Amino acid sequence: MLRLGLIINPWAGLGGSVALKGSDGAATVSEALARGAEKKAALRTRLALEPLTEFAPHCLWLTPSGEMGADLLQELGFRYQVLDDVTPSCPSTAEDTHKAAESLLKQDIDALVFAGGDGTARDICRIVEDRLPVLGIPAGVKIHSGVFGITPRACSEVLTHFLTGRLVDVREAEVRDLDEDGYRAQQVRAKHFGDMRVLQVGQFVQAVKQGGVESEELVLADMAADYVQSMQDDVLYLIGSGKTTQSVMVELGFTGTLLGVDAVINGELLASDLTEQQILQLLQQFPKRRALISAMGGQGHIFGRGNQQFSAEVIAQIGKAQFDVMATKTKLTSLQGRPLIVDSSDPQLDQAWRGSIEVITGFQDRVIYPVA
Repeated sequence: MLRLGLIINPWAGLGGSVALKGSDGAATVSEALARGAEKKAALRTRLALEPLTEFAPHCLWLTPSGEMGADLLQELGFRYQVLDDVTPSCPSTAEDTHKAAESLLKQDIDALVFAGGDGTARDICRIVEDRLPVLGIPAGVKIHSGVFGITPRACSEVLTHFLTGRLVDVREAEVRDLDEDGYRAQQVRAKHFGDMRVLQVGQFVQAVKQGGVESEELVLADMAADYVQSMQDDVLYLIGSGKTTQSVMVELGFTGTLLGVDAVINGELLASDLTEQQILQLLQQFPKRRALISAMGGQGHIFGRGNQQFSAEVIAQIGKAQFDVMATKTKLTSLQGRPLIVDSSDPQLDQAWRGSIEVITGFQDRVIYPVA
């Protein structure tokens, strides 16, 4: 019988839908809750663990009490033991994660599964280092590290291989995290905090996020000019996050929000750095709308990484046909054949995007690229 550790950061991803660019620190958590954010880490963890319930007799989970693991394992019917030397605070803190990881190191577990973002990975890495195989369930806003499955369901695939005795690789991967204050000020500074040994199967575990810093200014300018030329009157345009889409805002003459979502109509900036709820309100006001998004370099995510303002509800209301995807051919080539990824926390919606999509890659230049 396999012994698995589970640590859930209940606050992971809390700041995403309300445009806070992260969830680190009590002050950010309080602000996110004040803005109406809802906790989603348990949902993301459920998506990863629910398909494993058929293997419940073959594993024992060791986990902190309450929202940090025990509540969900009980709901799903898994066998589990609560770590009796860890009493999570309310709300839980990074120190609780440290204590849980320290406790699990003493429990002779086969692997540690955790749910969170880069901040959680950093907390785990600080204690575990390379002493245990790990697998991260992506539940945060910032997910640049290479220790996460590409989606919660992808984590299920890796863990299914592990639980059924099939071959699973264990490889070192980087833990990286951003300076959240700098992130909110439109400065992307990722720092390497260490390496962990990660369970890997095929292409179910993501690569380290690439910054995409290369000589692409002319290509970006061409794509932006092409897109602005195609923009129609009386249509609400929601411009997503990232350097690629930011080029459109520059072409329009606006500073824009590098790491947020901006709204433009008739060549005028309507609103900046929108939250999920603000986007939903605009969708009620404007029946004609389009949204522009890009792919994350090195990973390929078009939803679920740094743009949680485009929630499953927002994506569904806009509709797949009204989304435009923009990426340079260099960025697509860096994926080495891996598909673009939709990770909205709604499996049915993710499945509806499966197939292929047209990607803007230059001035009047398009490619067809697969989506998984």
